[in-house]
Amino acid sequence: MINEEIRDKEVRLIGVNGEQLGIVANSVAQAMAEENNLDLVKIAPQAKPPVCKIMDYGKHKFELAKKEKENRKNQKVVGLKEVRLTPNIDDHDFNTKLNQAIKFLKSGDKVKVSVRFRGREITHSALGKDILVRFRDAVGEVGGADKDIKLEGRSMAMILSPKKA
Repeated sequence: MINEEIRDKEVRLIGVNGEQLGIVANSVAQAMAEENNLDLVKIAPQAKPPVCKIMDYGKHKFELAKKEKENRKNQKVVGLKEVRLTPNIDDHDFNTKLNQAIKFLKSGDKVKVSVRFRGREITHSALGKDILVRFRDAVGEVGGADKDIKLEGRSMAMILSPKKA
């Protein structure tokens, strides 16, 4: 809340340079802000009485937006990539999928490895588990299992996460 939006009778006022001016009437605080060609901004509305500060509100909003943008730039978003296998996958195809998963893990993403069963292949779910165990062991130096192997409907999946450097 700024300027005329503040409806409290009295406020604890902080001056332009951050000095405490004490508890003053709202009208006096408004007058002091107008005198300095600045805004009266409510900083802590839950306090008794509410804390207000005399400042340039536009500059304050700009600083907050700049700080938020800097925080967003520094944060790392971890994506979840998926690699799909079949129970009767050939060695070359397996190695291709393995290299793809290693590339994802090195770039910092998590990888969901799933084996999709079609038709009657579900009766041989042990084959799928063996493939996932082989896959997990093969990516051992760049990543490890975050969630263990789990059968979900017609697919068996696990999630691999990159190892911390």
